[in-house]
Amino acid sequence: MPPVRIHVVVSGEVQGIGYRAFIKRRAQSIGVIGWIRNLENGSVEAVFQGESDIIEEVIAICNRGPVFARVKNVQVFKEEPRDDLSNFSIIG
Repeated sequence: MPPVRIHVVVSGEVQGIGYRAFIKRRAQSIGVIGWIRNLENGSVEAVFQGESDIIEEVIAICNRGPVFARVKNVQVFKEEPRDDLSNFSIIG
């Protein structure tokens, strides 16, 4: 099955509460590669690449977040898979 790549922007109370570290741990545990970073407007941006069923799980994880997160919206944009990722990292 070919990999799927998505670009997401998560808004709400998602900075300063361990959201990026939570997503990184979960993504690594299910075998997703990509990156995540904070945006200046208080949102979080991420790219995920992996099997389609695992990507659906990642979207659900982004919607939940860690216990102190208050996710308001998760925008999901499909992208063409690329060979520019080898692991999952926090940027910035």
